[in-house]
Amino acid sequence: MTVRVLIADDHPIMRTGLQALFETEPSITVVGAVGTPEQAVSEAARLRPDVVLMDLQFNGEFRGADATRSIRAVPDPPAVLILTNYDTDRDIITAIEGGAAGYLLKDTSPDDLLAAIAAAAAGQSALAPAVASRLLSRVRQSSRALSARELEVLTLVAEGRSNTEVARHLHLSETTVKSHLAHIYPKLGVSSRTAAVAAARQSGLIRRA
Repeated sequence: MTVRVLIADDHPIMRTGLQALFETEPSITVVGAVGTPEQAVSEAARLRPDVVLMDLQFNGEFRGADATRSIRAVPDPPAVLILTNYDTDRDIITAIEGGAAGYLLKDTSPDDLLAAIAAAAAGQSALAPAVASRLLSRVRQSSRALSARELEVLTLVAEGRSNTEVARHLHLSETTVKSHLAHIYPKLGVSSRTAAVAAARQSGLIRRA
């Protein structure tokens, strides 16, 4: 299967370099390359790529996470893979909470970048080792507090089940499921289902899909 990729980066040299790299990879087709977050959102809607390769900073402003959130908010959205120079905890968490499937640094090797794109297209998470290590450390500080029931809820959420489906499977009320999720998020240092699943998978709390 050929993965259709949209590149979003405000540096022309970076866009050109990525396009040149992907031209040597038959499993990837570049459908577009844009230089602003607004173009990333509009072209993602128009071109319907499988993966958007997104920088975080555009012209000195950190708007990549906002663009990621907008792209991921539409029905049947493409995966968004962050490729950036910035690796602060705030940047990482904000991007993942915005719906990013992965977070890579620009010193990532070509092979690792290609593997991450394939993983993102397949619905899997992909984090640079340094990013994964920091996220794992952050999660481990709080993950021990998760109860067995909370782990059951989170595992079912990771399988793509709705709150209603989780409630039915565990013989709970939907309100109770929502309450469990409300307790899980602060324990993992996140604020969304997607971020909770990504954090739990990276920490080994739940199995990868």
